[in-house]
Amino acid sequence: MEQSIHNETLFYVGTYASADQPGIYLCALNNDTGEMRVVNWMQGVDNPSYLALCPKADCLYAASETEEGELFVYRRDPATSELHLMDRKRTEGSSPCYVSVTRDGRWVLTSNYGSGSVNVFPVGDQGTLDEMSAMVQHVGSGESKERQEGPHAHSIQPDPSGQYAVVCDLGLDQMIVYRLDEEGRLVTHRELKQPPGSGPRHLVFHPSEKWAYAVNELNNTVSAYLYDLRRGEFTVIQHVSTLPEGHDGTGTAADIRVSACGRFLYASNRGDDSIVLYHIDQETGKLEAAQWTSTIGRTPRNFNLLPGGILLVANQDTDSIVGFRMDEEDGRLTHNGFKLEIPRPVCIVPVV
Repeated sequence: MEQSIHNETLFYVGTYASADQPGIYLCALNNDTGEMRVVNWMQGVDNPSYLALCPKADCLYAASETEEGELFVYRRDPATSELHLMDRKRTEGSSPCYVSVTRDGRWVLTSNYGSGSVNVFPVGDQGTLDEMSAMVQHVGSGESKERQEGPHAHSIQPDPSGQYAVVCDLGLDQMIVYRLDEEGRLVTHRELKQPPGSGPRHLVFHPSEKWAYAVNELNNTVSAYLYDLRRGEFTVIQHVSTLPEGHDGTGTAADIRVSACGRFLYASNRGDDSIVLYHIDQETGKLEAAQWTSTIGRTPRNFNLLPGGILLVANQDTDSIVGFRMDEEDGRLTHNGFKLEIPRPVCIVPVV
């Protein structure tokens, strides 16, 4: 499978766009210089805000973040990475904002932020989706009357074993662990209460599979956990701020990533408009903040790590993708001098 063109790494960008505007972009990063360019784009989807590639098939899934949520399925040309619409399915929920795929490529998972529900779709031939195998509606509310008046499932992430799916529900201050059975059903396994008013948003697993980290949107923290892969059980290790000491502005934490080497964790701050770097203790999994770096733009909703030590940030409100080099010794970020103008970017997915 070709992954680059002329020594370039390809990546897709999801955006907030109307169906008659370019919505999903295919872009390329020059591996030598860090310069970026748009290869092509496609329209036809309202708010294709979150994207995921299938690990077993040449296809891409796009969540249409609208009142009547849909999931779009595209065949990806293995030579050019151009997209061709194959399928679309309703999520039966509002504002789907996250889509993920299990490592074995059997199941596609979605979370509906507006309605507070989650879905599972079986993956059929060539990456198309069969009829929904599970839908779970969350109930309840949280501490904040403005942001937690009801459930808001912000992400659903399969664990490394594929046996469990973990939902971060911002509205309930909960991480809910479901067992994903052989029929594609979600069975409640464990419920982990987060600090009141924290608003859990996204979750990542450490490459060692021993630890996991959640970014909490509303109180600007990262929670570190010991993870029991066999039992699907989280044990709290630490809660640490995403903001620099003395920060007195408003804002919300957004995205979280762990480096492939397992030594560095990054999270983004909207308002402070920064990326925070943590060093991960390789014995305990605990975090120590090491650097805050300006994203050179406003509202870094999403970012991602590309091969070769490049971090790309999607600055939603300044219409830009900005590139940074990651120091291989200490993980520190340095702007590489390049940015790419794309309207309202909110998701970056590398073709790897």
